[in-house]
Parts: sequence; structure tokens; C-alpha cells
Amino acid sequence: MKLDTTSVPAALTVRNVSRRTTLAACASIALGLLLSGQSARAAAQALADTAAATAGFSTLEFEWTDGVRQREVPVRLYLPASASADAPVPLVVFSHGIGGSRRGYSYLGRHFAANGIASLHVQHVGSDRSLWGGNALGMLGRLVAAAQETEAVHRVRDLSFALDQLLADEKGALIDAQRLVVAGHSYGANTAMLAAGARVERDGRVLDFRETRFSAAILISAPPFYGETDTTQILQHVTVPTLHITAADDDIRIPGYYSGAADRIAVFEAMGSRSKTLAVFSGGSHSVFTDRLAPGGFELNQRVKAATRELSLTFLKPLFGGSAEPLDGWSQRYREIVSRLVTAPLR
Repeated sequence: MKLDTTSVPAALTVRNVSRRTTLAACASIALGLLLSGQSARAAAQALADTAAATAGFSTLEFEWTDGVRQREVPVRLYLPASASADAPVPLVVFSHGIGGSRRGYSYLGRHFAANGIASLHVQHVGSDRSLWGGNALGMLGRLVAAAQETEAVHRVRDLSFALDQLLADEKGALIDAQRLVVAGHSYGANTAMLAAGARVERDGRVLDFRETRFSAAILISAPPFYGETDTTQILQHVTVPTLHITAADDDIRIPGYYSGAADRIAVFEAMGSRSKTLAVFSGGSHSVFTDRLAPGGFELNQRVKAATRELSLTFLKPLFGGSAEPLDGWSQRYREIVSRLVTAPLR
């Protein structure tokens, strides 16, 4: 679904948050933050941002507003240094989970960009990190409101709007509009499924938000469609290749929206994709796939993230014109944390 915004100028601010410094300078910045009383996470983020150029990519932030919906759509773009008008790069458009932001899932954005794939992380203002602010007594109400269908629709439209804005920007010449993939975690995976072709029916009318420019989807901790009884009827319309990533303890615990780990498997099985892959980690929880370092313990956390990065890149390479790599090597490297790997061949 392509949102028509041609007659509405978007409010736009661009901020380059990468720093052209050496690794030594990056370390000094991080150390300075620690000594000044800032958190370890802030130091780690500063180190990651300032080291971006050394890793072969830059990090840009855009402040866009969709005039049609009167909705802000902030984004962060991880852009490979190799990108040029003569050699445009493929793009992953990423949707965060409830309470997240454009700066989340940076371990994926940085990895994609360091390997020649741009990554656009969209922030959904109706279900973003602002939920954690304000009166704590009102948090439950904010979470419930953020999970409503109206916000779910806004989220998928955010993706189309952000993609339109990026391709219309001067940086758009660096992006190959024929090589686009959608991705997301948790609520973001739900958003990605709608963009990939999932359909729901309301009052006898089929709601179809498919963004036809996306040729595949990466679905991490994909939730069910709450309140719906026929998952296959909804997901059979998703025919693009899909990668599903989850964990044995991948439970979603939002008041009124509990979903057990088995739901991730049910989503995979109901998917109508021409080809689909499922990876289940034996350890880890729902939040292990975020940037947080604590879930599962530091060692397992980092191992799951490394495996997720590598598997996602292996999935993307053949879609973007690279050679396909068998998953046997990946599953062997991570055999101590992978309990299940299923690949459905092309039909």
C-alpha cells in the first residue's frame, strides 16, 4: 500500500549522528561518559555511533511529519559508505516493538550497513518509548491504547510513508528501490506482516495494507493477530519469502495481550510464503532480541544476537543478488543454542 503524500510537504530535519573519529577517540568519548556518571548503555551507544564511520557506514536521523495524518515519523538510517548513485544499495525497513524507538535494534542496523545493506528504523509515535514516561499509574492504559487496531494501522502506514520520504530525499538516489525488505520485532513483526500482505476482515470488508515494494520479510518474535480465530486465513496472503526467528521462552506479556511462545510457531506454519525459514533458540526470552544486554544473561544474550545477525544476513544475500549459502554451517556454529531449524522450499 503506497500512501499518497505528493501534495503534502513533510516537515524535515536531518541530523548526521556519526562521527569521523578514530577508534581511540571513540573509546575516549565512552570513557568520558562513564566518568561523568552516565550509564554504561549511554557509553556503549556513544561508542557505537562514533565508530560507525570506521565500520564503513554512517548513521543519519530524519524528523519527518506525515501531513495527511498529522503524525510524526522519526527515523534512523544506517547507510553503507559504499552506497552511490551508480551503485545503490538494498534496504531493510525495520519496525520496533511496543515501547521502542528508532534507535533500538541497532545491533541489526549496524550489521546490515557494515555488510552493504542500508537499514531504515522507523519510530511509531503512538506506541514508542513515550509509553514509559508520564504518570506510572496511567502506564497500563497507555499500553492498552498502543495495542489497539487504530495504532496497528498507523504503524503499517508509517512504513510506507517513511519509504516514500527516503526515496524522495537526496539520499534516495543511494537506495535501490527494487531491493527492499521489511522487518520487525514483536509488534513490529505484526506491522511487517501487514506490510507483507496479511489481511484481516472487518464488517465484511477485507483490510489489505500490503506494501508491494517489499520483496521479503524478517519476522522476529511474531505475535498472533489477537482476537482472530483463523490465522491461516489472515497469513495465507503473505507469499513473499519470510524468515521467522524466536526462542523457547519467547512469551509476550502485555496486559490483555498475552501470547505464549507456541504462537510464534503457529504464525510460521500459517504463513503462505513461497519459501520460509524458522529458527528457534533454546535459550533466550522475548526481549533478548532488543538492544538490552541483560535478558538471558550477557553471554547467551550476545550469542543469540550474533546468531540473529548472521542468519538475517544469510537470508538477505540471495534476495539481493548474492549467492545462497546453506544453513548447515550456521546451525553447526550455533548448535548449542539452536533447538529447531525448519526450511520450507520454494513451491
